[in-house]
Amino acid sequence: MNIVILSRNAGLYSTRSLVNAAYRRNHDVRVIDHMRCDLVIDKNDHCVYYQGEKLVGIDAIIPRIGTTATSHGSAVIRHFVNMGVYSTLQSSALLLARDKLSCLQALTAAGMDVPRSIISKDYYAMSEMIERVGELPIVIKMIKGTHGLGVILSESKKNAESILEAFHKSKEKVMIQEFIHEAKGADVRAFVVEDKVVGAMKRQARPGEFRSNLHRGASSTIINLTEEEKFVARKAARVMGLEIAGVDMLQTSKGPLVLEVNASPGLEGIETTTKVDIAGKIIDMVQRNVS
Repeated sequence: MNIVILSRNAGLYSTRSLVNAAYRRNHDVRVIDHMRCDLVIDKNDHCVYYQGEKLVGIDAIIPRIGTTATSHGSAVIRHFVNMGVYSTLQSSALLLARDKLSCLQALTAAGMDVPRSIISKDYYAMSEMIERVGELPIVIKMIKGTHGLGVILSESKKNAESILEAFHKSKEKVMIQEFIHEAKGADVRAFVVEDKVVGAMKRQARPGEFRSNLHRGASSTIINLTEEEKFVARKAARVMGLEIAGVDMLQTSKGPLVLEVNASPGLEGIETTTKVDIAGKIIDMVQRNVS
């Protein structure tokens, strides 16, 4: 089988893990930078060129699209799919998951629990927004941030208003969200592949930090999810239209709250924590679907 991994950096852990898993299963695999793909749109010649070479004979693509390349990356995915190539990620699902507002709207429309969230473009409604979200502190979050960037914990109303004002002046879309005290700076990442939870870890923020992203120094431990948590993770992935997803949840007394659904979740944290060959499971999924 001829597999292409769409990635801007062949040296990244996730990309290398997928390449090695494909090689172990005797597949041909190639890493190409989706930002350097030229898309030919023509009724008689619908194709992709990469560094002057027309790409032919590709059976499947595994997109690893970063947040800064979402728009063009989704166009490249759509182009390959239109050419009849199997993709582990659909462009519509990528765009939906990348927008935090749209993601939460889709999840709640499906009856899923999320932290109370409010968004408004009305500069003069900031004070009212803060009161509506609940008790202080509150979380202020950029709509398109990642790895914990653009996520701020505000302890006072005055501080929150100043932060929202700064974002408003820079024309950055943000939402405010209730802070879940009982989570105690921890969340759960469930990794879903083809409607099955194949690995899970609990991430704990370092002292003095509330963000539990591993990129921000959080620690991780393996965790056994409850049946309810597994169900919520699988449902969240289905709602978003994702065959591969990293579902982030908060454990609360009233059940799991879905924080975010990642369309291109990293493999390093989950594989090193759980010792599960997640990349191999992804390649096996590709093999089944192409066959």
